[in-house]
Amino acid sequence: MVSERIPFLSRNAKLKVKVEELITGDLPPNQKHEPTRLKQLFQHKPQNILSIFFTAGHPTPDGTRMTILDLAAAGADLVEVGIPFSDPLADGPTIQASSHAALENGMSLEKLFAQLEGIRSETQMPLVLMGYLNPVLQFGMERFCERCAAVGVDGVILPDLPLAFFQKNYASLFEQHGICPIFLVTPQTSDERIRELDTASRGFLYAVSTASTTGGAGGFNESQVAYFQRIAKLKLNNPVLVGFGISDKTAFDTVCQYLNGGVVGSAFIRAQEADISAHDFVESIRGGK
Repeated sequence: MVSERIPFLSRNAKLKVKVEELITGDLPPNQKHEPTRLKQLFQHKPQNILSIFFTAGHPTPDGTRMTILDLAAAGADLVEVGIPFSDPLADGPTIQASSHAALENGMSLEKLFAQLEGIRSETQMPLVLMGYLNPVLQFGMERFCERCAAVGVDGVILPDLPLAFFQKNYASLFEQHGICPIFLVTPQTSDERIRELDTASRGFLYAVSTASTTGGAGGFNESQVAYFQRIAKLKLNNPVLVGFGISDKTAFDTVCQYLNGGVVGSAFIRAQEADISAHDFVESIRGGK
């Protein structure tokens, strides 16, 4: 019997781990594949998901943690924390300005992780970091994933990280640390490519509503609605959240008709700058949803 061999195999730690996996199903901590907070969120609430984006270190240098907790208390479903960068590719003027201000405030990845330490004792709302590849590479990808896991970050969005490069160099690292890689698709992305990016993503897929930058005019035209419908018909593995161009309840309700929810960024940053509370802002978008 397998159990009779355990005393002998205990002399070899690696073999012992393998036998314990067979008998108990347990894996070493860094190899566990337990449901993430993101997965649990979408299991319990598959529709009308409201994700709020804001830039770490803006408008105040040390306000990141409190902003997260305020949004959790206000009823946001998840939060995307922006990593400020000096040369953003897809960000409109509002997020660019917030990123510049955050860098002027001294925000860095090191400081961000320090601000997030212990936050899981205060909220279990899913947290995603969103930024660009350059600061992460400077920080060190392995170190970045280790710190994400340590503070309880659930997913990472790096819009300029090529899929093939990720799969070759970083997929196993993300898997090892339980970090969900989240990829973006656009109206120009083919169905085949959408499926490929969906397969590589964990947690959710991010559907960019337009080829322009963030913070554009509210409301969606017929071609954008057709794009949402096209994604819905693909019956993807992951839930899909729509970002770019959602600034009010009408736009949020529109994307929720077709996909799982929406991401609001520039509008929330403007609300922060106008001293509108997280509660009031979330209520204005959700309107009871």
